[in-house]
Amino acid sequence: MKQNIQIALISLILCMFAAYAYAKPPVTVRILKGEAKVTALEGTAQAFCPSQKNGRYLKTKDVLKSGCEVYTGEKSLLELTLPDYSIIRFAENTRFKLLQADVDNTGERNVKVSVSLGKVWSNVRKSLGGNGGFEVSCENAVAGVRGTIYRMDVEADKSALVKVYDGEVSVAGVKPVSRMAPTVTGAPKSVPGPKVIAGPKPVSMKEWVYIVKSMQQIQIRTDGKAEEPKDFTEAEDRDAWVDWNKARDTNK
Repeated sequence: MKQNIQIALISLILCMFAAYAYAKPPVTVRILKGEAKVTALEGTAQAFCPSQKNGRYLKTKDVLKSGCEVYTGEKSLLELTLPDYSIIRFAENTRFKLLQADVDNTGERNVKVSVSLGKVWSNVRKSLGGNGGFEVSCENAVAGVRGTIYRMDVEADKSALVKVYDGEVSVAGVKPVSRMAPTVTGAPKSVPGPKVIAGPKPVSMKEWVYIVKSMQQIQIRTDGKAEEPKDFTEAEDRDAWVDWNKARDTNK
């Protein structure tokens, strides 16, 4: 009897080990936070990152983290590759900040790049996940996509141009943030007494939204207003910057 009990216990233990060994492992989502690798560089590009006291000149295979600000030099070209193999390229004399570059192993991503001056070319892989997105923004507009090829040119006067080469891009205007009036010095002046002012009310940040389709462009003026999207041709669009990007896209 005792021997039978021992045999039963041993059999039970073996069954438990077998069940554990063949159990389906838990699914883990690995998030690659804020990484963009330098995969091509012609000329110079200098990065200023929160974790570093001084700026550093980039080289191929360097990794940029979220929060880094980058300045490309004269006659310089820079290409960054994200973990999902989406591509972002920057022309000479371009200033931008990598706000976010999170991609997980399910295909979900949240990529945001802010451009203060210069030219950006994006070749965005189609997202396998249902959420997240890819945004390139300037002071007056934000262009968001899930999978397409497009560019944004930002001028010193804050005007911008978005051109779409493949797919569709949602381009939305951003309401400018009010700035404090400059301080004026001089002789004291009389100040009017207190008066009743209107209370706070919600204000939408987006003033307009356009869907810009393949081989269309949209111009955003200095005041943040946009013109209607219009078609453009390959012939009128062609220059050294476009040719370089198309050649790089073909080789990917």
